[in-house]
Amino acid sequence: MVQEDAAAPAIAAFVYRRHEEASPLLAEVVRQLRLRGVALAGAIQHNEGQGKMLLELLPLERRMTISQPLAVAGTCKLDTYALADAAALVRQAIDAGPQLAIINKFGAQEAAGAGLCAEMAAAVLSGIPLLTAVSETVLSQWTAFTGGCDVRLAHAPEAALAWWDGLQR
Repeated sequence: MVQEDAAAPAIAAFVYRRHEEASPLLAEVVRQLRLRGVALAGAIQHNEGQGKMLLELLPLERRMTISQPLAVAGTCKLDTYALADAAALVRQAIDAGPQLAIINKFGAQEAAGAGLCAEMAAAVLSGIPLLTAVSETVLSQWTAFTGGCDVRLAHAPEAALAWWDGLQR
């Protein structure tokens, strides 16, 4: 849905299927926007072997481990304490007033009101455009979170860059 109210915050998302990974797509968008000199805030997830999850904090380019080292098979490997630490740093970056916030995903944690949900809301309420990825499994919660005022992007970096360029006009 394209926003009709020019004063409304700009929100865009890549919607991905359950077993897809949107992180490489967002990482490429970040790379290209950095080349353009766009001031960014947020976090991009990078998955490494054996379930290790890292968040790259923007604009710091610092990576924090957010997975538990010895997660039991079948349990959540997310370290919620580490994610809370990362969220505090993301919030500081958002409070600094970047041009664009990019948050790795609106997933199960965010759908439950946790994870980086508050940081997404802070960006939007500050008038900072938000780009993220949303699992189709939580699409209804995402729609409720945005009030339906979001743009769904094709799975290509060019789609996000075109959306961003449209905001600059």
